[in-house]
Amino acid sequence: MREIDRRSKHSRRVFLKGAATAVPVVAVATSVSVRLDDAWAEDASALSPATMKTLLKIARDIYPHDVLGDSYYVTAIKPWDGKAAKDPAVKSLISDGVTRLDQNARDRHKVGYAEVPWEADRVVLLKEIEGSDFFQKVRGDLVVSLYNQKEIWPRFGYEGSSAEHGGYINRGFADIDWLPKA
Repeated sequence: MREIDRRSKHSRRVFLKGAATAVPVVAVATSVSVRLDDAWAEDASALSPATMKTLLKIARDIYPHDVLGDSYYVTAIKPWDGKAAKDPAVKSLISDGVTRLDQNARDRHKVGYAEVPWEADRVVLLKEIEGSDFFQKVRGDLVVSLYNQKEIWPRFGYEGSSAEHGGYINRGFADIDWLPKA
């Protein structure tokens, strides 16, 4: 039979020394992670980081999915920086559209679009420009660049293409589990 020493191996002094060193480490780690969260926007070459962050907020407001993290939206909007670098017309369209949206937000809420705190207020701003070429371009590109990411398909219950499995007749056509049984 073995004996277990139930006395604590740690003293109050050891705990306080550990806590005193942990607080600055946590503070530094927290401040660094905030900067790392926005690092993707700093990598942009043609569009400004502020424009990229605003595009991220626009993407989340046009296609809002709480089950998706920002990384999927970042993946969807990053190609615009490359398109803007190759085509000055695209760069102008995006930059001017974001500038106009920011100005509308400042006129109404005294802050830029990305800093407007309520989604409902941002949606009102988007509805004001929904007929513009900028909005149509962003919405049209997003529907492809966001929903063509295979990593998000399972989150929406989409199993992917069925052509290589014989089509939907043999794969899911009769899987209606949401209708009541007759």
